[in-house]
Amino acid sequence: MWPLFYLNMKYLNGPGFIFFLFSLTEPLALPTKSQDVEHLNGTQKFTAENIPYLTVIAFAQYVQEASFEEVETLVKVMIDYKERCLADSTLPECSKTANEAIQDAICTLEGLPQKLNFSHCCNKAAIPRRLCFFHNKKANVGFLPRFPTLDPEEKCQAYKNNSGSFLNLYMYEVARRNPFVFAPVLLRVAAWFEEAATTCCEQLQKATCFQAKAAPITQYLKALSSYQKTVCGALMKFGPSIVNSINIAVFSKKFPKIGFKDLTSLLEDVSSMYEGCCEGDVVYCTQSQSQVISQICSKQDTISSKIKDCCGKKTPEREDCIINTNKDDRPEDLSPREPKFTDSENVCQERDSNPDKFFAEFTYEYSRRHAELSTPELLRITKVYKDLLEDCCKRESPADCYRHAEDKFNETTEKSLAMVQHECQRFQEMGKDALLLHYIAKFTKAAPQLSAEELISLSKEMTTALATCCTLTEEFACVDNLADLVLGELCGINENRTINPAVDHCCKTDFAFRRHCFENLKADMTYVLPSVSALVSALRADWCQAHQEDLQRKKHRFMVNLVKQMPGSTAEEHLCLLTKFTAAGEKCGEVREPEACFHPEVVIYCFPPESL
Repeated sequence: MWPLFYLNMKYLNGPGFIFFLFSLTEPLALPTKSQDVEHLNGTQKFTAENIPYLTVIAFAQYVQEASFEEVETLVKVMIDYKERCLADSTLPECSKTANEAIQDAICTLEGLPQKLNFSHCCNKAAIPRRLCFFHNKKANVGFLPRFPTLDPEEKCQAYKNNSGSFLNLYMYEVARRNPFVFAPVLLRVAAWFEEAATTCCEQLQKATCFQAKAAPITQYLKALSSYQKTVCGALMKFGPSIVNSINIAVFSKKFPKIGFKDLTSLLEDVSSMYEGCCEGDVVYCTQSQSQVISQICSKQDTISSKIKDCCGKKTPEREDCIINTNKDDRPEDLSPREPKFTDSENVCQERDSNPDKFFAEFTYEYSRRHAELSTPELLRITKVYKDLLEDCCKRESPADCYRHAEDKFNETTEKSLAMVQHECQRFQEMGKDALLLHYIAKFTKAAPQLSAEELISLSKEMTTALATCCTLTEEFACVDNLADLVLGELCGINENRTINPAVDHCCKTDFAFRRHCFENLKADMTYVLPSVSALVSALRADWCQAHQEDLQRKKHRFMVNLVKQMPGSTAEEHLCLLTKFTAAGEKCGEVREPEACFHPEVVIYCFPPESL
C-alpha cells in the first residue's frame, strides 16, 4: 500500500468493483460468535461474489505452473467450502482462516503437489507452510508462455459467451505473472479490465479501444508491483523495522500535521497489513488495507485537511482519492529543524531508554520537515544519525559531537543529489536510446548471472525513471525513489536470492545505502574471456537468429551477450562492435548463410590486441 506516496506519482481512479472487501472477518468461514444481521449479510455477499477471484489470485500466485483448468477446479472446491460453512458454521474446517482453507484445498487436489513440485510445502503446517508457499513463488516468469493475445472480436465473443470464466482466465494470467502483487491491486486491475471489455466490445474500433484502455492498466500494475516487491523484499531481508521506517517517512511526508502518537497507532495496522500481504494472504491483505483507510478517515481532522472529501466517498474510491491527494501543507509553526535531536544535553539518555521509539520519532520529525527529499534519502539520514550517536555517546562530551549532526545530514544529501544530477546530465547528453545501452552494459557488468531478458528489463526501467523525472521540479526525489525501486527488482524478494558476492553485499548489507553501494560496483570479472573466434561465433549466432525480431531487440540482446563475454570492455568498444555488427547484419540479412558475413577481423578492429 501507499506506493504512490513513495513515488510521488498519480494513478488512475478505477471504477467501483462489486466486492464487499471491507465487512469481512479474517476467516472465510462464518465465526462462531453472534453477529448483527447487516454484518452477516455483508460477509455472505462478499464470499459469494469474491471467492472465485480471491481463489484464482491465491492459487495462481502460489503455484504459477498450474493450468487454468486446475485453477477452475480449485475455485469449485472453495465455493463448495463456502456453501458448507454458510450452512453450518460449527463444522471443524470452518474455523480456519481464509489462507489456511485455500492452502488446504491446493494441497488436497489429487496428484497436483507431486506433479508441480510443491508437496514439500504441503507436508508442513501453519507458519512454515505459509512461508514455504511464499518462497515457492518465482519472480522471473520466463518459464511461462507469452501472455496470450486474442483478436478483439474473439475476445469480445468470449466475454459475451461467459464473462465470469473470461475474467477469471484474465485474472489467472495476470496473477501468475505477478506473484507478489497484493490482492487488492489485482482486484482493481480486474475491475478496470472488465470495464474495458464492456466499453470496447460495443465499439467498431475494438482494437484501438483495447490498446488505449490497456496502457494505463499496465502502467498501474507495473508501478504497484515494483513498489510492493521492494517493500516486501526489505521485510524479508531486513525485518519489520525497516518497513516501519519506510512507512514513517512516507506518512510523515504525506501528512506533516499528523501527531507522532497517531502515526505510531496507524503504523501498527500498516505493519500488520504488510506481513499478511507479502506472504500472499489475499483475504487478510484486503481486509487490513481497509482498516488502515478507516483509521485515517476516523482521525482526518488531526491527520490532514485535504482528505475530507475523500473520506466521504465509498470504498474503494476513497482509498484512491486519499492516495491521489497532494502532500499536505507543512504546519506554519513547524520549525525548520527539531532541536531536541541535536541541541539537547540528554540525547544519549533518551536514545538509550527506548532506541526504537527514539529513532522512529527522529525519522518522523525529519521527514515532515523535508518533504522534498526521497524516501531512501530520509532513511539514509536516519542511518547517519544512528551511526553518529553510536560514536558520540561514547565520548566524554557527546553534545559537542552530535551538535554538528546537521552538517553530516547535508553532506549525505549532497552526495545523493550529485549522483542524481550526474544521471540526469547523462540522460540529457546521450538521449534515451543510447542511455538504455549504457544501462544494459552497466547492469550486465555488475550482474552477468542474470538472464538477458531481466537485464534488459531493469535497464529499461532505469531509463524510464530518468526520462520521467529529469524534467520535473522534484527531480531528486523522483529519480532517487524510482531508481531505488529498480534496485528492489534486481535484489528480489526472497532472502535466499543470490547473484554474485558483490551484488549480494549491496542487496543485503544496508537497505538505505544500497543505491550508493551499487553506484560503486565494479564489473564481475569471474567470467573467463573467450578467444576472438569464440566471441565472434557467439555474437554472430545471436545476431542472425530470430530474423523476425526488430533491430532494437537484437541490439539490446547483443549488448548483454557482448558484456557477459567481455566484462572489461569499454563503452567505446561496445559502440564500435555494435556498429560493425549492425552494418554486417543489414548487409547480409538476405543472404543464404548470413553467419559468413561476421569475421574475427571485426572484433580485432574494435579491440586492441592486448585486450583480447
